[in-house]
Amino acid sequence: MKLIIAIVQDEDAQRLTATLMSDGYSVTKLATTGGFLRAGNTTLLIGVDEERLDHAMELIEKVCKSRKQVATSPSPVAGTAGVYVPYPIEVTVGGATVFVLNIETFRKF
Repeated sequence: MKLIIAIVQDEDAQRLTATLMSDGYSVTKLATTGGFLRAGNTTLLIGVDEERLDHAMELIEKVCKSRKQVATSPSPVAGTAGVYVPYPIEVTVGGATVFVLNIETFRKF
């Protein structure tokens, strides 16, 4: 048995959860916060049998696409110490960060 830990953008979470559940996967959803943009994201815990791992990974890759987003980044103002003016930059967001762990024991009570 494997445990998939998938960290996805909130925008993709509901659709991914519905897709996984419609294919018979059990999903536990945790609300989390990302570090770079301080934006909301969702961590999904998905327990799968080893023979279904590749299919689950394909679903995650299909639903969670990366995309461009404009964010503001502080820029120092010339000649002034400690003064920053935000300016827009384009960053890539979305996609999924996925960890797969081996599970020795699984019990459901």
